[in-house]
Amino acid sequence: MSRLPGFHKLSVAERRQQVIKACNLDSADDTALGDTNDAMASIADQLIENAIGTYPLPLGIATNMLVDGDAVLVPMVTEESSVVAAVCNGARQCHSSGGVFTTHHGQGMIGQIQIKGISNPHAAAVEIRKHEDEILDICNACDPRLVQLGGGYRGLKTRVLDGREPQLILHLIVDTLDAMGANSVNTMAEKLAPQIESWSGGKVGLKILSNLADERVVQATAIWSVEDLDGSKTGGSGMNGESVRDAMLAAAEFAQLDPYRATTHNKGIMNGVSAVVLATGNDTRAVEAGAHAFAARNGHYAPLTFWERNNDGALCGTIEMPMAVGIVGGATKIHPTAQLSLKMMNVNNARRLASIIAAVGLVQNFSALKALATEGIQRGHMSLHAKNIAIAAGAQGAQVDRVANKLIELGTIREDVAEDILKEL
Repeated sequence: MSRLPGFHKLSVAERRQQVIKACNLDSADDTALGDTNDAMASIADQLIENAIGTYPLPLGIATNMLVDGDAVLVPMVTEESSVVAAVCNGARQCHSSGGVFTTHHGQGMIGQIQIKGISNPHAAAVEIRKHEDEILDICNACDPRLVQLGGGYRGLKTRVLDGREPQLILHLIVDTLDAMGANSVNTMAEKLAPQIESWSGGKVGLKILSNLADERVVQATAIWSVEDLDGSKTGGSGMNGESVRDAMLAAAEFAQLDPYRATTHNKGIMNGVSAVVLATGNDTRAVEAGAHAFAARNGHYAPLTFWERNNDGALCGTIEMPMAVGIVGGATKIHPTAQLSLKMMNVNNARRLASIIAAVGLVQNFSALKALATEGIQRGHMSLHAKNIAIAAGAQGAQVDRVANKLIELGTIREDVAEDILKEL
């Protein structure tokens, strides 16, 4: 039965026991959910409703990253094999060119106010703009601390949508500084709604932040020389640098032309992006939604990266995407591992965090394109994935490496094969 009256009022341990009974779980299942008496269980109970335990994920470190001239070790939380290794390898290969360099375009989050029931939305927009000074005062009064620190309301944009009836959409642009800013922006939009109705003569519908944060965009660029791409010198693909570069450019063009390929192309980027977002306690769903919407901003779905050959013959890559992340508030402030991740990167403002995340996304895309254009994605990925298959087959301790190595030797990374190898051991 899923009906558990008063469940939300119970402690983590009490909820756990109810679920164990309802689902016929055993002591091993209880252990897998973590210790109800440790600090993480207490934090989990603060972060979400009806917590019964914690769900550990691997935390790895990407090495070799140079971002805007500074070396940085990047924490990444992911369950997928080869993601961290791809960043390490791709970052090392652009060291000779100085690593990744970033720029930022804007620092604003968008709060949307939907106005319906107006016959002339353009005239309503003009009327609302007459009150911009009042709008500023109302918005800034919602978060005096933000204003004191240098943030706050930055301006107003209007859009008209033609649906079943015309709608006027207001965009409040708010500088949320080092916070992601959802709470501040939502509060401002809700506080302003009654005045907007009075000034426009319409009825306010939704009033909420937009996760398409195109007023808060980060761009990252890096260069890989043909010498660094040369697989014939490293025992890799055997292809020379020019051949690798041209094959990668062809792969990138495929993504530009085809939304099916672009989707997987961008998914690879988000492997790296989301891993750092999660490690720092930020909202992976918000960043992912914003990234994919940004990728479709020109009317068709396209890659978040652009690749070209520069005048020196080197491979040059650029990524541009919204990056609504923060270092204060929410899970970022509460979760000790999120705080530790920021400390390891020496991050003290949201822009620096956004720069590192975008840099990781670009380097991740480089490694994926290189693998696809040379030896294929499976060779490196499946070699790392072999350990997961070995564990799934029941291998433990030293058996894991022995089974994984045999799978790689056979060139068949399957669980049934791993089970046979384990029986032989």
